[in-house]
Amino acid sequence: MGSFVRERVIAAPVERVFALSLDVGVHVDSMTAHDERIAGGVRSGRMAEGDIVTWDARHFGIRFRMTSLVFDVDAPHAFSDRQIRGPFAEFRHRHTFEPAPGGTLMRDEIVFRSPFGPLGRLVDAVIMRRHLIRLIDERNDVLAAQAVAS
Repeated sequence: MGSFVRERVIAAPVERVFALSLDVGVHVDSMTAHDERIAGGVRSGRMAEGDIVTWDARHFGIRFRMTSLVFDVDAPHAFSDRQIRGPFAEFRHRHTFEPAPGGTLMRDEIVFRSPFGPLGRLVDAVIMRRHLIRLIDERNDVLAAQAVAS
């Protein structure tokens, strides 16, 4: 099973960063390089406890669909999402937010596992971890820019 943590201080209040992190429009804006769009579920605004959204995007030249469930929402401190249908054998993402000098410390904890046993573990180690880190960083670049501009 692969995992990683990304942390970033964003020059905006915790409440703003938390709200933008749950906004499906911000997510779509952050994934334009991957032609990501909403294919089902919540289509606009901020997601809440129990909401489901299906994302459709292109990665590695292939179209993927992933349906995620938002849970454990503790505004404005934390929330989680996990894949309930899609390309991974497992995908969980914990988001936490806390006041920090200069704004908000945003922390992303990702746990993932590709299918296909030993082959999936090899893909995770060689390709997927690096790809997912890049995606989270791209998302967080856009989120930070929007939080500061708001």
